[in-house]
Amino acid sequence: QASPTTSTKFGHYYDVSKTMSPELFQSIKCHSFYLPEELSSQPKMKSCNVNSAYTRLLQSIQRIIYQEGFDGSDPQKKQKNILRIGIQSLGSLLWGDDICSSDTPEDIHSLTKFLYVLRGLLRKSLSACIITVPAHLIQNKAIMERVTNLSDTVVGLESFIGSERETNPLYKDYHGLVHVHQIPRLNSLICDVSDTKDLAFRLKRKLFTIE
Repeated sequence: QASPTTSTKFGHYYDVSKTMSPELFQSIKCHSFYLPEELSSQPKMKSCNVNSAYTRLLQSIQRIIYQEGFDGSDPQKKQKNILRIGIQSLGSLLWGDDICSSDTPEDIHSLTKFLYVLRGLLRKSLSACIITVPAHLIQNKAIMERVTNLSDTVVGLESFIGSERETNPLYKDYHGLVHVHQIPRLNSLICDVSDTKDLAFRLKRKLFTIE
C-alpha cells in the first residue's frame, strides 16, 4: 500500500505592490513618535548619560505599554495583540546622537544604555521591536559589537549599487547581499550564528526575494 504524499510549503509570499486598504488602516490603533514635537512640548532633559531624544522615546514606549494593557505583569482581561514597535535610523543625527564626535563623549554610551532599557521594557511586556541602524555611518566597531550583543537577531543588507560587485557576472541576477550576523537561540544565554553565509536578494516589481 502506497503511503499518502504530503507537500510542505516553505517560506512566505508577500506581494510588495499591494497597499493596505483604508478600511483596514483605520481599524488599526497606531501610535507615532515625532521628535521635534516631543522636544518642543517640554524642556530639554538628560538622564543617566542618555540623550533627551532617547529618554523621551523610552517614556513614550513605556506609557503605551502600561496604558494600552501590554504590561506582562498584569493579568490580561481580554485577548490582546502584540505591541509592534518600529524605530528607524537609531544612532543617527536624526535622534541627536553624534556617536563619532569627540565633542560629545557621553553619546558613545547613549545608544547602548537606550538598548539596555528597551530590552527590559520588551522582556516584561507583550511587545516586539524592529530597529534599523545606519551601520555605515557608525565607524566605531566597538559600538556596533555592543549593539549586536544587545539584539536578538541582527541582519544586514549590502547593496551592489556603486560597488564593484554590481558588474560582477556572479551577481548579475541579484541586487545585493544579505548578511545574517546573529539569530536567537532558545533556552541559552548566547546567540547563534547562522551557518548560511551566501544569501543574496533581488527586488522584482511584486516580490523581494532572498535566495
